[in-house]
Amino acid sequence: MTSLTLIKQQQDLLYPIRQWLESREINNAKLAHFLCKLIPAQCPFERDIVLFGRKLFHIPPMCKLNPLYEEVVGLRFKALCYLADECGEDVTVYC
Repeated sequence: MTSLTLIKQQQDLLYPIRQWLESREINNAKLAHFLCKLIPAQCPFERDIVLFGRKLFHIPPMCKLNPLYEEVVGLRFKALCYLADECGEDVTVYC
């Protein structure tokens, strides 16, 4: 490991969770279906909350608020690949 990688790991408090999510293997069709239903296919859209024609506040896209978004989407991708490759299922219902 390079010293830059070690510094980054020390500064990132979520690094252990990131590593755990990235290391998960999907070996169960029931779990794969659950993950594909639970994790959305694309980033939920942003919204403006308007009352009586006036914008009260703005909600940014949820993916920008989630620091583990990339890892969670990667887990969903692994689940989709497991269903398609290992189980031979049609995964277009999750796209």
